[in-house]
Amino acid sequence: MIKDIVINLEHQVTRDPAGEFAISIAEMFGTHLAGVAFAYSPEFPGYPVMELPPDVLAQMVASSERSALAAIERFDAAAARCLVSTEHRLLRTIGAEAPAIFAALARRFDLSVFMQSEPSRANNDDMIETALFQSGRPLIVVPYVQKDGLKLDRVVCCWDGGRVAARAFSDALPLLANATAVDLLIVLNGKTNAENKEVRGVEMAAHLAHHDVKVEIATVVTPDTDITNAILSYVADNSGTLIVMGGYGHGRLREVILGGVTHDMMKSMTVPVFMSH
Repeated sequence: MIKDIVINLEHQVTRDPAGEFAISIAEMFGTHLAGVAFAYSPEFPGYPVMELPPDVLAQMVASSERSALAAIERFDAAAARCLVSTEHRLLRTIGAEAPAIFAALARRFDLSVFMQSEPSRANNDDMIETALFQSGRPLIVVPYVQKDGLKLDRVVCCWDGGRVAARAFSDALPLLANATAVDLLIVLNGKTNAENKEVRGVEMAAHLAHHDVKVEIATVVTPDTDITNAILSYVADNSGTLIVMGGYGHGRLREVILGGVTHDMMKSMTVPVFMSH
């Protein structure tokens, strides 16, 4: 069950599609929703400590706090129109520390929601990657062009027989159980054909059926280098409204390295993507 959701609120947008999407999830499942906005103190990575006049530094901090408060105000107003149970939190921090702070916070929620990074505006890559690999919880990334709320008309579950995809399916069960249609999509390529994995989907389909989730198995054949395009093409051709997939990669110190398909999906997504690691 999804009982509580946390959303990273956007500063630099006049409309926050991830916030609106999170509200729609809360409406559908009757969950509590927490909006988090960060007010940042400036940082100068890679440079000697800069001596800024106190008034200049104070102005920079105040500007970030005003943006965070404006994001909270937009969130509260949108939630009030939908009668959703909400809270908001204003967190003050240095920019580089925000992803780890959010990931730690997300451990106490069933689901996190983020907006996809938007070129030249909102860069959420570090926040998304850190939450994916360090929170221990699933998340949904919403395209920055998203206009609709949560739709479960056709959910496309990407199955490669691996443990990460299995974890994603388990975490997504509340969504899958409410979906009108669920496709178990298997991308066949040199890797999946060469390895001895249960990638034909029959056993996973049977497992999901035990949870009252009826799936249709679909396969597409593509080169190893074109998996993301194959998934997105299938979603477009079949009017998919949500992708469920494992988030692949690993963390090294403060740098988080995404697997190829996960990285490409974060750049090219056309519908919301649910991920677990």
